[in-house]
Amino acid sequence: DMTMTGAETIARVREHQSETLLAFSTGKDAIAAWLAIRDSFEAVHPYYLYLVPGLEFVEESLAYYEQFFGVEVVRLPHPSLHRWLNNYTFQPPERCLVIEQAGLPNHDYSHIRQAVCKMRSLKDDCLVADGVRAADSPMRRVAIKTHGPITWGQHKYHPVWDWKKADLIECFKKHNVKLPIDYRLFGRTFDGLDLRFLLPLKKHRPADYRKVLDWFPLADLEVFRWEAAQ
Repeated sequence: DMTMTGAETIARVREHQSETLLAFSTGKDAIAAWLAIRDSFEAVHPYYLYLVPGLEFVEESLAYYEQFFGVEVVRLPHPSLHRWLNNYTFQPPERCLVIEQAGLPNHDYSHIRQAVCKMRSLKDDCLVADGVRAADSPMRRVAIKTHGPITWGQHKYHPVWDWKKADLIECFKKHNVKLPIDYRLFGRTFDGLDLRFLLPLKKHRPADYRKVLDWFPLADLEVFRWEAAQ
């Protein structure tokens, strides 16, 4: 089990299920995973977890990949969104009561998987593909070497776990697929509310920056603090 290649991993999961879920972050590894699995399954059901609802640059990317793959991407709230709100992250005092009364559930990835299974009428034990690669970090390499590329208990598998950067580049050239604007804006996919993301948004995507502040008004202080120090 530990020595399965990415391709063998896909074949093994295909024996278990005819359709697959895909955790789709719009990042390069997630795009590679989608390209790697799409011919092996009758259907791929991708879902995207948003940190801030309705950001334009995110929606533009999702629309492009929906058109490219010919598949609708389900949008659901990322666990971090609820966690940040419930912890009053970047919230002014007058919002705290409203947030408390909203009673947002602290959900996790297993809840999300179950929800998408229901939405897409899939079996409860349907596995999720993701773009995790061993080359990403020593921690990931150890995890995959220890548990293998399929984690049955958590219903997930890593179809491109053994891909190197060169494999990614070759694959994108072959399929003529574009990377999301995130890489131009931030040098990585959007996945937080810190300066690395806030500053480029304020500069290059002001409407999206305002949308972030609609949800997290005091995030502006991060940028203010940085600008004041220059």
